[in-house]
Amino acid sequence: METLLTAVNLYKRYILPHKTVHVLQGASFTVGVGERVAIIGRSGTGKSTLLHLLGGLDRPDQGEIRMDDQSIYALRSRARSLLRARQIGFVFQSYHLLPEMDVVENVLLPAMALGENHARARSRAQELIALVGLADRMTHTPLELSGGEQQRVALARALMNQPRLLLADEPTGNLDRDTGTQILELLFGLSHQHQHALVIVTHDPQVAARCDRVLRLEGGHLLAEAPVA
Repeated sequence: METLLTAVNLYKRYILPHKTVHVLQGASFTVGVGERVAIIGRSGTGKSTLLHLLGGLDRPDQGEIRMDDQSIYALRSRARSLLRARQIGFVFQSYHLLPEMDVVENVLLPAMALGENHARARSRAQELIALVGLADRMTHTPLELSGGEQQRVALARALMNQPRLLLADEPTGNLDRDTGTQILELLFGLSHQHQHALVIVTHDPQVAARCDRVLRLEGGHLLAEAPVA
């Protein structure tokens, strides 16, 4: 399998008033093109921190992350932001939609970051919104949507620039079981259909079991692959 993303020897610590917390201590792994990888572990072990590093949202204290052999943190800030906008889509537990914008405007945001033609981008945003089952909600604001509907909008936004890598941080954590199952069906179905690589942070073994590989983060280290049920 062709390698898309490589993380090498990642270290990350947070200095607090009375102690230093070592979150990552030499984490390394790869993600192949179109591969689905689950990161599991207890709350507070650094799973979200790892995802932020992979997506260029935070900088490791040591180590390197490469996408297509390009070192992400060797890039200047503007170039890294452009790479993130073109290549990476994020799905967060808390949706992170802008409340003053309607559904279409929220989904459009990644394309606007790249200066895409507005009419073309708007047409694609509407297609994605329909694809996630919200064709009748395009003019609604996030506060007019349920949690499951907001997460559908977040998924459409993540797909807006046709990224090669999707990073999902507990995407069903704020949803009930039935709604979460629907979101997972969309997430896994669309990532498989379009061959997006997927790295998903989860505490749910049933979610992890749907992935090609499962890695456990413990004590700052990514341990040997856990068996997939």
